[in-house]
Parts: sequence; C-alpha cells; structure tokens
Amino acid sequence: MTRALTGVLVIARRDLAAYLNSAWGWVMVAAVLFVNGLMFNAYALGDRPRYSHEVLELFFYFSSGTTMIAAVLITMRLIAEERQTGTDVLLEGAPLPDGAIVAGKYLSAMAFLSGLILMSVYMPALIFVNGKIGVSHILAGYAGLFALGSAVVAIGTFGSSLARSQVVAAVLGGALVVALLICWLLARVTSPPFAGVLEYMSLFDRHFRPFMEGRIQTDGLVYYATITLLMLYATTRVISWRRWR
Repeated sequence: MTRALTGVLVIARRDLAAYLNSAWGWVMVAAVLFVNGLMFNAYALGDRPRYSHEVLELFFYFSSGTTMIAAVLITMRLIAEERQTGTDVLLEGAPLPDGAIVAGKYLSAMAFLSGLILMSVYMPALIFVNGKIGVSHILAGYAGLFALGSAVVAIGTFGSSLARSQVVAAVLGGALVVALLICWLLARVTSPPFAGVLEYMSLFDRHFRPFMEGRIQTDGLVYYATITLLMLYATTRVISWRRWR
C-alpha cells in the first residue's frame, strides 16, 4: 500500500511538473483566463444592468465551457504522449498496480485544472465592487466547476488511454464529452422511460445548473463522482490489457 501510494505521488508530481515547465501549460492558463475575462465583460456584465446573482450565474455558465475544454486539452497528453514518445514502456514496466498509474495521471491533471479554476476567482470578487452576492453562491458554483472538471478529466484520461497521438486523444475525449452534453437534447425527442435516462445522463443541463444558481445538489455530486469513477475504472482496464497482453 505504501509503495503504491508513493508511486501515485511520484507519477502525479512528474506529470504536474511537465505541465508547469512547458509553454503549453502556461499558454493554456493564459488562454482560459483571457476567454473567461472577455466573456465576463462582454456577456456577464454586458451593456445593460443586471442583478448581481444573474452576473454570477452567467460567469459560471461560460466558465463551465472553458473548464471542459481545458480538461480535454490537459488530459490529451497524459497517456497518449507516453505512447507517442515511447516512454510508455518504462511506465508499463514500473512495479506499480494499474490503478496507481491511472490515479497518478488523474491527480496531476486535476491539480493543474484546479489551480486554473481557482485563478478565475477574482472575477466573481469584482461583483462586490458594485453589487452584493452571497459567498455561499460563489462556493456552490466553484464546487460545481470542480465536480464537472473532475468528470471531464476522467473522460479525457480514458480517451488518452485509447489513442497513440495527442490529437486523436483530444478528439476521442471531446467526442465523449459532447455525447454526454447533447443527451438533454435527445431526451426532448425521446419517449419515456428513455427520456428520463437520457436527461439524467446529461453532463451539464440537469446537474450543473443548480450549482450555477447557488445550490449544491447531492444527486449532481453523485452523478459527477460516478462518471469519474467509471471512466477511471475503464482507463485502468485499458492499461491492464496493454501491460499484460
């Protein structure tokens, strides 16, 4: 157990350092913060007066989009790059359980994404200059962003485990995310009981909106945790098959 935990931390630290020491990581941070700031000024604040809670809801609405895109781009290199450069031989030959390898990869991506999400906190804070909002609303919104980000990071990690190139990994991860996003559209044209199933599977509409509005819902947290665990389990099975075939 101790060796596995140490291995998880070593892999997570190595991959996190790769993000922080590369221009790609910082370009992504700058791009996400720039887009968030642009959307905040152009749409959340806009050209007409809005209530403070409406501004905050709009901020979390478009931040969810940039968070999902960033998560897919962050994870596309996690495993696919190892296969592309040939270093997967060293990783797969390491005396670690398959789950420890996947956990280390996932933790590194989540650490980087979490830092990126927290860097945007100054935008909701600006609302206090001319408005009044509840701190609980901000905390609920960020809880939703972290939960959503966790699910998409797990999806992207799974996509990266299937691909040999980072581009293909990004396409696979993005396709899975889009498929879950459009479930609510399919639910509108599907008859019960499948409509209810598709609505529940929606990555955004049913589960993220309560967080966006300042409400933490248990079923939303359970949904995102379930997606995360299922995708990480699937990734573990792919790694296991590749190591022992």
